[in-house]
Amino acid sequence: MLDPRTLYNTDAEVFGDPANRGLPLLVSLTGFMDAGHVVSQISEELLEILDHDTVVEFDADQLMDYRGRRPKVTFAEDHLRDYQPHRLELHRLYDGLGEPFLFLTGVEPDLQWERFASAVVGLVQDLDVPLISWIHAIPMPVPHTRPIGVTLHGNRTDIIDGMNAWRPTAELQASIGHLLELRLIEAGHDVVGHVIHVPHYLAEAEYPPAAVAGLEYLGATARLVLPTDRLRETGRDVERQIARQVGNSAEVQSVVASLEKRYDEYADGVARKSLLVKENSELASAEELGAAVEAYLASPQAEEESTLLWDTEFLGTTAIDYAGEHGVRSARASESGPGATSEGDDETPGPDPRPLA
Repeated sequence: MLDPRTLYNTDAEVFGDPANRGLPLLVSLTGFMDAGHVVSQISEELLEILDHDTVVEFDADQLMDYRGRRPKVTFAEDHLRDYQPHRLELHRLYDGLGEPFLFLTGVEPDLQWERFASAVVGLVQDLDVPLISWIHAIPMPVPHTRPIGVTLHGNRTDIIDGMNAWRPTAELQASIGHLLELRLIEAGHDVVGHVIHVPHYLAEAEYPPAAVAGLEYLGATARLVLPTDRLRETGRDVERQIARQVGNSAEVQSVVASLEKRYDEYADGVARKSLLVKENSELASAEELGAAVEAYLASPQAEEESTLLWDTEFLGTTAIDYAGEHGVRSARASESGPGATSEGDDETPGPDPRPLA
């Protein structure tokens, strides 16, 4: 393996600041599954609102496949401008109370995963990082009218046991976040991963309430006060639009009511925390949990629900402008429904309907 330290450049003044030692690290990388655009919303919100300095900049030319994921550029009448290169950077940010923390964000590398992971492990060791928290989001058979759920994983059982109720076992396509978690734990570091559960019929749209939940879980894990006000306000606007559209369709109301009924049945009581608990109130085995989610998302029922909901205005062929006065991007769902990649959105592929841990 080539020297991992040649993958990045550091700001000597910022990197050498003793105040950077012992800070928690949050990781938010786009390019893997990002249901509800949770990861991209979190990255944008933190960098736009919080004061930050760049500590490390990775060499994207060594890590990206430009033909598979092309940067964007603007053609303005008769000239080009605003080339947007892929970036992968480590920042020092300050939370709502002025507490510093580290934030690794940008596009998931296409190439040299092991070398990149070795570079991150080395930086974590150099900076004496006590805890690494990372996040991604998946589609789940849950209604938008219920609290956003989460699956936690890693080696901090004191944190995970307090929040986690869903413990599946499944074989899945790995992301760089998964590899980082494995290599960091092997090197003796504390890691907590967060998987946000997004209603499967909202997976292709930008869904601010799920991003709010992600920020809250990251903040709770790392003991940080992270900004959620703008996303909350935008989320209320989105929820009002969804409620209005649901109210205009008896079919959609029936689908949402069905999801609510299943959710409430499985969430009833402490002994039945899992959304996929067995009918006798005993927790299903890990294999049963993974198989049940996969079977549901592949079932005609899930396909019928998704198709019906995606065909409504708030999820389907007619885009809703979520930006308004709050500055959040417009969201247009893929016309082919859940599981398809939106054309032109190279950084956020459509969700893979398999269960993830």
